[in-house]
Amino acid sequence: MTSGLSLRTTPIDGLLVVDLPLHGDSRGWFKENWQREKMLELGLPDFGPVQNNVSFNASAGATRGIHAEPWDKLVSLMTGRAFGAWVDLRPGPGFGTTATVDLHPGVAVFVPRGVGNSYQALEDRTTYAYLVNEHWRPDVTYTAVALDDPALAIAWPIPIADAEVSEKDRNNPLLADVTPMEPRRTLILGGYGQLGRALREVLPKADAVDLDTFDMTDAAAYAAVDWSRYDTVVNAAAYTAVDAAETPDGRRDAWSANATALVHLAAVAAKHRLTVVHVSSDYVFDGTRDVHDESEPFSPLGVYGQSKAAGDAVVATIARHYVVRTSWVIGDGANFVRTMARLAGDGISPAVVDDQVGRLTFTADLARGIVHLLDTRPAYGTYNLSGAGDPTSWYDVAREVFVRCGRSADDVTPTSTEAYGEGKVLAPRPRHSVLDLTKIEATGFVPTPVSESLDAYLA
Repeated sequence: MTSGLSLRTTPIDGLLVVDLPLHGDSRGWFKENWQREKMLELGLPDFGPVQNNVSFNASAGATRGIHAEPWDKLVSLMTGRAFGAWVDLRPGPGFGTTATVDLHPGVAVFVPRGVGNSYQALEDRTTYAYLVNEHWRPDVTYTAVALDDPALAIAWPIPIADAEVSEKDRNNPLLADVTPMEPRRTLILGGYGQLGRALREVLPKADAVDLDTFDMTDAAAYAAVDWSRYDTVVNAAAYTAVDAAETPDGRRDAWSANATALVHLAAVAAKHRLTVVHVSSDYVFDGTRDVHDESEPFSPLGVYGQSKAAGDAVVATIARHYVVRTSWVIGDGANFVRTMARLAGDGISPAVVDDQVGRLTFTADLARGIVHLLDTRPAYGTYNLSGAGDPTSWYDVAREVFVRCGRSADDVTPTSTEAYGEGKVLAPRPRHSVLDLTKIEATGFVPTPVSESLDAYLA
């Protein structure tokens, strides 16, 4: 009566069977029905149960219809025996896949959201316990399928014609007529900025909001969202006016958008078990190191960098988080490359700083890297992500743009940061913004060389 704790997979992706040790003597038995530390070590998801439900069948043959609920749950028996049947009702290639398990007090089954489940009592006085990670509501609707659908071919121990089944469950649709349960969605914050537009291209089913429709700095805005619809938030919103952030009003706005807003988001993420992707900046460093890896401590020079560093620290407290640190972002909007292309077309010969070194990051590549992290799910944490290739200065980039626009590279003049900033109110900038890409490359992501992205961008 003391078999070891173990985990078994099933034909349905994410449907897991847990063998539970029963410790007993002549008085009865004891089991750890849910033991987070041990079960996570086995490989069970940290699904965050919030409610425990119990159901009771007085007689053998009582059969629950195949229902898919909009939450994850762990089901086990307290007394009796039962036959469990599951059907994958999620969209995708697994739709309609079935699995069955003989249930007794020494077995628990983890059921992911969208997998239909049914239980047939095989003994009188069978009692079930369900741990679920959403609070039950009477208005919840379920995706359901017929118990006796020939397409499922479930071998019920007691034929459905002879079983005790509710009238409603006897009228559930055949699999061919079932609409798959809609999966949880991704929400893009800042979905209409340069990066947001690129993210919407690669995440076409995501919802997107901008500051005009969702004030990230207002706690009430978060309270108005039905977070049960989402499992992932990508934060592409930020206050990025680096120089204006040094003014009194700009300082408040930068801290509000880049730090305070993340406090609200972190609270929501913890409550609703969200995965959060947050886009960070090379400005969290002072640039005294030639290359920055993910372990380098924060050392921001100006208000913008300070507020971004504070936001990164908040996001790091979220259990499921990816901080994607990038540099020199170029996308669909006003940016350095477009400015240089315009100057080249207007016949202007600019002076450009040659003592700030880094790599451009094009939003298409940045968005592609974010999707890669969400698809492959490497260890949570911080990942540097920029374009690949040799580091360059802004002066070098300007020369490349001029050549691609039909001008001579010699039409661009080098200057120092100090000379360029003379008479201007400029925030301090890191002189070295090169990001070490080793960690994200180890996940299988290959950043595009900057030269290739620049060619495509200016084509």
